[in-house]
Amino acid sequence: MQQGIHPDYHEVVFQDSSTGKQFISGSTATSDETVEIDGKTYPLIRVEVTSDSHPFYTGKQKFMKADGAVDKFNKKYGLK
Repeated sequence: MQQGIHPDYHEVVFQDSSTGKQFISGSTATSDETVEIDGKTYPLIRVEVTSDSHPFYTGKQKFMKADGAVDKFNKKYGLK
């Protein structure tokens, strides 16, 4: 591996802006803000949406049944 061409990979804390939920993950992202968790200081990255607030993961998203071509044909011609 060549030296000096790869970005610094380190642990950072991602925080959901709407719920305040935080999680630690590895990333090359940097930030001027920091947060202390369990006596260790991490850079803090604020994000708009995480699995804690996304409608798909929270169960608030509604799914509409998409009719297939066969269902559309049957409905159009009154079959079955």
